[in-house]
Amino acid sequence: MMNDIIDRTNAKMNKGETVFEIKNLTVEFNTSDGMFKAVDNLSFVIPRGKTVGLVGESGSGKSVTSLALMRLLTRNGHITSGEIHYQGKDLVKISEEEMRSLRGSKISMIFQEPMTSLNPVLTVGDQLIESIQLHLKLNKKDAFEKALALFKQVKIPQPEVKIHSFPHELSGGQKQRVMIAMAIACDPELLICDEPTTALDVTIQQEILDLIKSLQVSLGMSVLFITHDLGVISNVADHLLVMYRSKLVEEGNAQEVFKNPKHPYTRGLLSCRPKLDANPNRLLTVSDYMSEDGTALKVDPARLVEVDRQGSRVEKIKESEDILVIRNLKTYFPIRTGFFKTVRNHFKAVDDVSFTIKKGTSFGLVGESGCGKTTLGRTILKLVEPSGGDIIFKGQHITGLTKAEMRPFRKKMQIIFQDPYSSLDPRMSVEKILSEPLEINSPEMSRSEKNHIISTLIEKVGLRKNHLKRYPHEFSGGQRQRICIARALTLNPELLICDESVSALDVSVQAQVLNLLLDLQEEFKLTYVFISHDLSVVNFMADTVAVMNEGKIVELESAKNIYQNPKHHYTQKLINAVPKITNYPVFALN
Repeated sequence: MMNDIIDRTNAKMNKGETVFEIKNLTVEFNTSDGMFKAVDNLSFVIPRGKTVGLVGESGSGKSVTSLALMRLLTRNGHITSGEIHYQGKDLVKISEEEMRSLRGSKISMIFQEPMTSLNPVLTVGDQLIESIQLHLKLNKKDAFEKALALFKQVKIPQPEVKIHSFPHELSGGQKQRVMIAMAIACDPELLICDEPTTALDVTIQQEILDLIKSLQVSLGMSVLFITHDLGVISNVADHLLVMYRSKLVEEGNAQEVFKNPKHPYTRGLLSCRPKLDANPNRLLTVSDYMSEDGTALKVDPARLVEVDRQGSRVEKIKESEDILVIRNLKTYFPIRTGFFKTVRNHFKAVDDVSFTIKKGTSFGLVGESGCGKTTLGRTILKLVEPSGGDIIFKGQHITGLTKAEMRPFRKKMQIIFQDPYSSLDPRMSVEKILSEPLEINSPEMSRSEKNHIISTLIEKVGLRKNHLKRYPHEFSGGQRQRICIARALTLNPELLICDESVSALDVSVQAQVLNLLLDLQEEFKLTYVFISHDLSVVNFMADTVAVMNEGKIVELESAKNIYQNPKHHYTQKLINAVPKITNYPVFALN
């Protein structure tokens, strides 16, 4: 049966049958500053049974393109010109009622964040059954049976149990599988995947990618896969479209584009992603290949990445003194059950962890969500009280200190959180955000001294003095993270914990922020604890890497040894799951 489906799908693909054809699509939004063109004269086709990859940075227009195909633009968004052809119809011109009948049945979409796409007050099974009944007109019993079959098809564990679960009771990967089950419930001809793996661990990401590919083959679907990560898209796409500032700047066979990219923007995107097999002195960025106005730069970026940073730091690390010593650290959370909420057991988030960090080095902490790495980082700062063990900072035991006793140490130990927007008070200007730590910890400091510090720091992180009067919502994600970095540096810390500090950023912006962190480390003699589920990023940043699983450190080695010769099977599993773009050089412009 499976072979028959694959043969029919391949036959259609070989004929080159086009499912969707987009012609000269232009999408504009009404804003307070006038009309903003989010998609500009975009044309491409989606063949049957093929995956078309759409890549670009945030703001390039790729998600707006997908929403235009679904006719789900916000009220201030309009398709001002162009055509979207499907089965002889122009979807731009059909009525909303006709379009509603196509959504979910013939065109389905998987969104980036499954938690915000699911209703928190309904079980995931009820939400899927509702969708099935709406489109397939089945009774409740038959809809339940189909929903259960779909849960099994997308490989949700214990489907008979999970179908009765609420969204908050499922992991991120399980929630995304529920969204995929909803999307394929009516055997759609086009599945739009809008950053479906961005928020997931590398192992879960690989599982979701494999699932989408297998479903595409078995159902004969076409897929429009949207992402900013070329490592992901290289493993799934047949055809590649690259968007930059609302325009299509390059397209072609995916492997050909990866092998020989023509546009400097594409070359920049390919080169700025950290790699497991190299550890350069700095990462390349899009700005190394093209200027702000899109003009190609006549330089050889290869010269910028010649230095092996880890190799040059080996001797320096050996000579450095210990800044942080962790001995048998434990952080347990009580599990309460019953009417009286009696403590029956403990969840061991951090379980007997020990390691030492040298001054001026970067200590990488990697593992999947739930492994305990974030709890460990917060326990080191005593934002979470440890259940046992020792935390020794610069030779002083701080484990048993009270909040008042910890205050002098907090100046020297700071943290950068994952989401910069939720880390910044939206009611405070950048100037106020940066000056607040100084007002609390150094009340004797004069206003001119404070102004000098924050003005210097804002420029150190690559922003301008006139940005100090703005508010967080007026900045991009990368700029907000730079503000968080500046705030962490206001008290001149020695230890900086970076908790997934670049995971929410585009790869090009991520490269800029990582380069910035290295520059600041050198200038301010900082020590980093770099927490991430992205092994490529940790390989670039870290001198030593600890791999965590279920609250324990399962492997602790130099970054070079971890990636070249992983010993633990869990480490091997993580490394094998990292998306890789093979056989492409660092591109130089002639």
